[in-house]
Amino acid sequence: MNKKAKRRLMVVGGIVVIAMLVIVAIAGAGGSATSLTVGDVLTGQYESKKVQVSGSVVADSITSEGASATFAITPEESDGSETLQVSYDGALPATFGAGVVAICTGTVEDGALACSELVTKCPSKYESAEGSLTVKGLLDQADSLGGDEVSVCGYVSGQVNSVDADYRFVLESQGETIEVKWDGGMDEAVADGTAVVIKGSLGSDGSFVASEQPAIDESVA
Repeated sequence: MNKKAKRRLMVVGGIVVIAMLVIVAIAGAGGSATSLTVGDVLTGQYESKKVQVSGSVVADSITSEGASATFAITPEESDGSETLQVSYDGALPATFGAGVVAICTGTVEDGALACSELVTKCPSKYESAEGSLTVKGLLDQADSLGGDEVSVCGYVSGQVNSVDADYRFVLESQGETIEVKWDGGMDEAVADGTAVVIKGSLGSDGSFVASEQPAIDESVA
């Protein structure tokens, strides 16, 4: 093999080595996240690391501004003494809310989690509409109910909004509609046209404020 051929072979070999190093670096940067608990992250040992943490969303911890949201999570079935702050840039899932289990993947920054992927896990809930008021029945008795907790049934009309919207969805039955407010988690099966049963009371603004997760009507499901 002459010198020119050897030189060409060395150049090609060098390019191959560099390309392999670049591929390895990219693969390492985009590697899978380490699954941790809230307590693990709070030790401070995972700063700048890509991790996945799950926990229940703490009530009254959710704030949003534009396309960004912040909230806190705490270990499931815990006393809430350990909380991890999470920031998320993106549209919140319609199922997201207080009490829902959020599976958050992102990078630990200054003791908090900068979340890039958010998945929610909310248990399904079914309930019978027997004994519940229709929306029309609720509105007809609005003056006498005086904010008492009642059960209302109907169909979801239109889209289900995220928790940072003015209301979660519109409930319709017997030709009447009412806006439903709920800051907790939602079953992902609840969508336009779903028959639901909701416990709560009339708000001062004329909306219906739910006190429990809206349940799918088991007699229709």
